[in-house]
Amino acid sequence: MTITRRSFCASLAAGFLSAIRPTGAEQPVTIMDMAGREVHLPALPKRIVLLEAHDLLTMSLLHPDPASLVVGWAAVDRIDSELLERLLVNGHTISVAGKQSPDTVSLEGLIGLAPDLVVTTSFMTPQGNGESIAERLGQFGIPVVFSDASSNTFVGARDSDPVAELKASMKMWGVLLGVSEKADTFVSFYERELAGITARISGTKPITTYLEVQSTLDDCCWAAGRKVWGDLLALAGGQPLPGVTAPWFEKLSLEYLLSTPHDVYIASGGGWASGSRPAIGPGLDPKLGRQGLQRLIDGRPAFGHLPSVRARRVHGIWTGLITNLPLNILFVAQAAKWLHPEQCIDLDPVAILDRINRDFAAFPIEGPLWASI
Repeated sequence: MTITRRSFCASLAAGFLSAIRPTGAEQPVTIMDMAGREVHLPALPKRIVLLEAHDLLTMSLLHPDPASLVVGWAAVDRIDSELLERLLVNGHTISVAGKQSPDTVSLEGLIGLAPDLVVTTSFMTPQGNGESIAERLGQFGIPVVFSDASSNTFVGARDSDPVAELKASMKMWGVLLGVSEKADTFVSFYERELAGITARISGTKPITTYLEVQSTLDDCCWAAGRKVWGDLLALAGGQPLPGVTAPWFEKLSLEYLLSTPHDVYIASGGGWASGSRPAIGPGLDPKLGRQGLQRLIDGRPAFGHLPSVRARRVHGIWTGLITNLPLNILFVAQAAKWLHPEQCIDLDPVAILDRINRDFAAFPIEGPLWASI
């Protein structure tokens, strides 16, 4: 008999899966993933591969030691914090299944990790002309779930609100980790905090804001679009510049920025490549974030003449507040405080972070998560 690559992978997968499937009385699990797919698992997963590594942070808000369930991951750099990565790993060994792009992920590599679940995103497992890795894994009996809403055509249009996406995500993870009650408690906490912010800014005029998705010295000026980041900005009582029409992000000219009235500038920063963007993120020196913001203003031609910069309303955030759905509430709270300081004088984003750390997080999410000049 001729052994093809496909038959070899199938036999390898079958052998691995028969070895790891539980023989006890564990109950099957059914979830609705973020792509709107109903997925059935024979039991709660114990060997998970994350093709978007920062999903481990979401897991850590529900599970006391999430890395104990993770055998492989990809796109580790997108955690964007060496300290947070170290805390989340918690001494476990997690194999690298890929880097930042889907072409670095191989079917054989995933099968070799013997997972009982692969959690992916539409970006890391795109649908091309042929079968996607997600479809191939399903043929080999390995369940696949999507952790991002953009995997679904309808939801990907982002007509639904960010709160609905957060609720769907936490419900999915709650079922997968066997902690639905804790997931529901987090959602209730999120909704209460958001309701408090909404009440404070009710009736206020939206503040025009230049929210920047990639704040580097050598590549200006990438504005956040009207969806995703823009959705969260709207919850904080803000609105993008009028020239921004794209849903995700849009490159604007410096001339446009200089000539367009706006009140606030919010840059984005992180731990990765922090030499070229503001160093804002867990465990970093707060002084570095402020220095990075000042470097953007001083190093970009004529940037100091922006209306927001002249008004000294210059701020920066850790991108993890956007990319990690459960932390979106921290962005909304801090942005609302920047945009509507009088209405939000008693709003305390640090207290919200403290509550997340105390009541949910397996490991503390440390500051600085934002900075201001």
